[in-house]
Amino acid sequence: MHTYIALLRGINVGGHKKVPMAELRELLTNSGLQNVKTYIQSGNVIFQSLERSSNILEDTIQKVILKHFDFQVLVIIKTRAELLLIYNNCPFLDSKKTDSYFVILNEIPEALVVENASEKTYPNDEYVIFNDCIYLFCANGYGRSKFNLNYFEKKLNVIATARNYKTMLKLLSLSDI
Repeated sequence: MHTYIALLRGINVGGHKKVPMAELRELLTNSGLQNVKTYIQSGNVIFQSLERSSNILEDTIQKVILKHFDFQVLVIIKTRAELLLIYNNCPFLDSKKTDSYFVILNEIPEALVVENASEKTYPNDEYVIFNDCIYLFCANGYGRSKFNLNYFEKKLNVIATARNYKTMLKLLSLSDI
């Protein structure tokens, strides 16, 4: 049995794409996933499965949500080891790391695309693109940052979802089965 973390993008935000977590746990359990747990309302699911393919698991979760809730949700699946590596690779010192965001990508973007995307800067915002994560520190808070998921997705040609430091710690803790 393998442990995975599913990161759902854009649910329960501003009254859009409402997905009750108890209902989601039941749906995913009925679809064959095991030991399904959720963390907060923003789309964090920890589960176990015999399936080894993240792509198949992403597709399964997307189809279950589409069929039941009648809307599409983007899903990124990571193993605990992958999420731990992302967390450990954070380039910021602890003083910034605890206030940073981890923008998790569905794949590693091409080097030239990363180079072009890295040219844009704003005062008060720092970011480092490394492998399948963008480490983002916003001195004035994420809501006031000039950068957002749409910017990075468009520039890097990837799917992305962001989690803050505390959420990353909790997901690592919950997935330590």
